[in-house]
Amino acid sequence: MASQAVQERREIRQRQDRYRYRDNKTAYWFLLPVLVLLGIFVLWPAIYAGYLSFQDWSFYKDPEFVGIRNYANVLKDPLFLATIGRGFAFVLLTVPVMLVLAFLFASLVVAVSRRAASVLKVSIYIPTIISAVIASIIFVLIYNYSGGLLNAFLGTFGIEPIAWIGDPKWALIAIAVPAIWLGMGLTSLIMVAAMVDIPAEYYEAAAMEGANWWQKTAYITIPQMKNVVLYLLITGFVAAIQQFELPLVMTQGGPLDSTTLPNLFIFNHFRNDVNVGYSIAAALLLFVVLGSISALVFKFVNSERLVD
Repeated sequence: MASQAVQERREIRQRQDRYRYRDNKTAYWFLLPVLVLLGIFVLWPAIYAGYLSFQDWSFYKDPEFVGIRNYANVLKDPLFLATIGRGFAFVLLTVPVMLVLAFLFASLVVAVSRRAASVLKVSIYIPTIISAVIASIIFVLIYNYSGGLLNAFLGTFGIEPIAWIGDPKWALIAIAVPAIWLGMGLTSLIMVAAMVDIPAEYYEAAAMEGANWWQKTAYITIPQMKNVVLYLLITGFVAAIQQFELPLVMTQGGPLDSTTLPNLFIFNHFRNDVNVGYSIAAALLLFVVLGSISALVFKFVNSERLVD
């Protein structure tokens, strides 16, 4: 009897292994097209870009190996280092403000009726579908020194016109405003989805204990949204430091390079510099910066899944 039970268990285990192998094989076949496309359009271009970053290469001559000279030139370029610092400043101007505003808007959406919530969600999402180029043109008209809406409004209070995109002191802030406006929609909807997913029993129990809105937010909403906020923090950081269209259209990186962010710096070098290897090296160094900061955020912000 014992040997028969052992044999039955062995047969059951063999059948399970056979079915598991069949399921894994099917999954691999489904993954194959994605892996092929990933290799063609992501992995191979990344490997080839790494190869060209060590070359003195342009569209007019064959590559010539120069070692780490391109990387050394980029790291010694004060303009590149300044753009990295300016990129971090732009992140600080946009991401915290956008997260706070999106959180407050999401809190409003979940607090009103379903019909009003639908209207609010549609209205906040509209800027997301607007092209960054069109948004840039709109805000250039708003910021116009002599006939812009913003200076006209401030003029009613006796404030002198300000060169919002013509003064290095204000230009980066002026670009941060449309960046926040464009990113608010998707950020708000993600936060709304996270808030709706929080069990209502938590709030009911807190209300029975006499907790107010601030206490519910601090001890229930924010802890339960920890992973969502981490995701939005990482994606917001990456999107902000790589902002390209707004400075390109609104200021062309000026005045005095005060709005030249890293991607615009790389684009200008790629467009004007004969040595394309320099631009590729700068892009890869920016990739290293983004990856390092993202890893640090994941390390210092606990992202373990919450357990009910």
